[in-house]
Amino acid sequence: MATYQNIFTQVQLTHAPEMGIEMKPGSDPRGTNATLVHLFGRFGQAQIGPVYLGWTGLLSLLCGFTAFEIIGLNMMASVNWNPIQFVRLLPWLSLEPPGPEYGFSPIVPLAKGGWWILAGMFLTLSVLLWAIRTYRRARALGMGTHVFWAFMSAIWLFLVLGFIRPAFMGSWSEAVPFGIFPHLDWTAAFSIRYGNLFYNPFHALSIAFLYGSTLLFAMHGATILAVGRYGGEREIEQITDRGTASERAALFWRWTMGFNATMESIHRWAWWFAVLTTLTGGIGILLTGTVVDNWYLWAQQHHYAPAYPSTGVVDPALGSK
Repeated sequence: MATYQNIFTQVQLTHAPEMGIEMKPGSDPRGTNATLVHLFGRFGQAQIGPVYLGWTGLLSLLCGFTAFEIIGLNMMASVNWNPIQFVRLLPWLSLEPPGPEYGFSPIVPLAKGGWWILAGMFLTLSVLLWAIRTYRRARALGMGTHVFWAFMSAIWLFLVLGFIRPAFMGSWSEAVPFGIFPHLDWTAAFSIRYGNLFYNPFHALSIAFLYGSTLLFAMHGATILAVGRYGGEREIEQITDRGTASERAALFWRWTMGFNATMESIHRWAWWFAVLTTLTGGIGILLTGTVVDNWYLWAQQHHYAPAYPSTGVVDPALGSK
């Protein structure tokens, strides 16, 4: 019998907007407008605002808007400025990086990949400025900077794909195009070109951390929902003064797995798993083509993959015999 399955329902409190702590002397003023939206309260906190952008937030939004305008207008131009075709073909439209003939030169004609460089520059500035904003806001509130470092792990992979690895390879053409299906096509071609990324151990680690992250977050979310009737969502209280919610959750996992996290450690586990997804992924991409030309042959040499029986067909990567 299903009782208190609090997956879709929750209690919404109607109250005056919470405006937060007083800022330190000399801080820029933050917005004073805040409101409650019932629909948002269905899946998060109902309060919207106050919003603090500051110069980093404003510049980040401006750079991000500029990047998307460059990408969008180039895609629109590729369908001869036809809005119907733009909407219909949007998943397949792309903005391509410069060809190999331009190497890693910063001076590329706009129509030959220069727009891609400009879009990438503005998009990079946007995400870096937003990361700086998260750092400065955390410090202003006396918080730890965990969100900033998690964001920087994702930015590391972003920079490896679009800037760092192309710089090592000496060609913009190694970078990822802007587009939905085109970037997926790039991924497939990249894997085939370098002997199958499945044999890249850092790719394997990245996938393990990715799947581990989904499992950890699902397990943690499910556990807290399951003990929500006992106040399990008040986790700080449960950390410092263990109550029946944490006792039941701990006993459940000891019964089912023999071991359990704590109300504190589960968040550290989840943070590390998520951060290591993009950190190891970026390392794997950076090593591809710069250190390892064929991951399948590398895996054979290091007894990571089985050697298949000879078929008499010469692998082009091995050269002629």
